[in-house]
Amino acid sequence: MRHVGLIAGAAAAALVAAGAITYAVAEDHGPTAATPLAGSADAGFARDMAVHHQQAVEMSYIVRDRTEDPEVRRLAYDIAQTQANQRGMLLGWLDLWGLPKVSADAPMTWMGMGDMASGKDGSLMPGMATNTEMKKLGTLDGKQAEVFYLQLMTDHHKGGIHMAEGCVSACTVGVEKRLAQGMVDAQQSEIALMADMLKARGAQARP
Repeated sequence: MRHVGLIAGAAAAALVAAGAITYAVAEDHGPTAATPLAGSADAGFARDMAVHHQQAVEMSYIVRDRTEDPEVRRLAYDIAQTQANQRGMLLGWLDLWGLPKVSADAPMTWMGMGDMASGKDGSLMPGMATNTEMKKLGTLDGKQAEVFYLQLMTDHHKGGIHMAEGCVSACTVGVEKRLAQGMVDAQQSEIALMADMLKARGAQARP
């Protein structure tokens, strides 16, 4: 499908630009700029989105091995590559700032929403799949795996967009805010694409 091809192109462009974005953080936070604190929105978003992205990567690799459908496999590959790359940047920024990659605070505390997700059954943040759902995905094949993956990833993107919008509003590092806005734009586009893919398979996103 043409939409998948466009997303693949966007993913490739993001990978090419990754080095420039990483170095831009140093420019945004040079000697005269204040380094984000461990409890800042910048650090909180970097830590939480790295965890959020990791599950999307895992989910995408699971479905890649559960279906032969080229459309779903291309989408899964694009999501896995893009989010793995972005995760590397987020963790790299924490290293650059000399901040820990884990926190004793609950996820999304930086958004004032530390009590929003209970963490029950592995769902640490809104939109994240539970451990049970991840295991179920690994037992499905073909169309069933495709539909469940698209439903899980739609929920995952919705939660990710919410977090990225929080960074756009509250983060102070310019390049991180721009990356967050790019996540919003790309994931909204992918949600629309996944809605079409679900419809083609006689299904729809979960309520």
